Amino acid sequence: MGDKHTSVDVAFHGVRGSTPCSCPTVQRYGGNTSCVTIESEGQDPIVLDLGTGLRPWGCSMEAGLPMTFHALVTHMHWDHVQGLPFFTPLQCAGTVLNVYGPGDGEHTMASTFEQFMSPPYFPIRSCDLPATVRFHDTHHGQFDIAGTEVMTRPVPHTGKTNGYRVTRNGVSVAYVPDHQEPIGRPTEVDAAVLELCAGADLLIHDAQLWQDELPAKATWGHCTPEYAVEVAAQAGVGTLALFHHDPSHTDEDLDEMTERVGEMASARGVDSVVCATEGLKLSVAARA
Repeated sequence: MGDKHTSVDVAFHGVRGSTPCSCPTVQRYGGNTSCVTIESEGQDPIVLDLGTGLRPWGCSMEAGLPMTFHALVTHMHWDHVQGLPFFTPLQCAGTVLNVYGPGDGEHTMASTFEQFMSPPYFPIRSCDLPATVRFHDTHHGQFDIAGTEVMTRPVPHTGKTNGYRVTRNGVSVAYVPDHQEPIGRPTEVDAAVLELCAGADLLIHDAQLWQDELPAKATWGHCTPEYAVEVAAQAGVGTLALFHHDPSHTDEDLDEMTERVGEMASARGVDSVVCATEGLKLSVAARA
């Protein structure tokens, strides 16, 4: 799997889409919404989205220890940002959280957060937290944070949405959790998405809708597991992680999906498929 200098640790803290859920039928895969971390020794953590999975990750840390975090937010839907005010490290005055993302339409990231995280919708604003929270607008570019290369490109969804490619220690992780499948064109993949995913060691990709659900939810901005395989195969990725599970999809549903999609992906040349589970940790190394 590679040593600490040639690998990164990818941990899934929230894997559900749309809304958090706690019903008994989703306990094994988890009910928290989108939040994934990329960590390596001696480097600041990178956080992919700030869904409700951010809260348990924060609770696992030593209280009062100041840290610096860098969050890459795909878009401003609730299931991707709702965890921010419940991230316990933000109660430490020495902590810094840099948040990168596309904002919403003509609004900046800072002003968009100010709209939903403020009275009467929430009792405090981000500026009221003891920690320092800094917002950075990005939608199409490439930059370096904490010794890590980040590429961001627009992804087809229901509004202004980013996808990310994070490269650290020579390991590339592509993150595309919300992706509109082209209706009636199941082999067509947006060029920007293929650029993000090309040759990635790990692709974390939307797999929210079953094929028989897609016609009724054609404008919801999501895709099928089969389309996730199409993206992975065309991009030549190593491992595909199925992500952003629908709240109505049970543990048994996801078991069946993993087996079916794994066989399909293997036939298309994808090395391996995992179904993202809350608590799953992967040590990802660059492929030879």
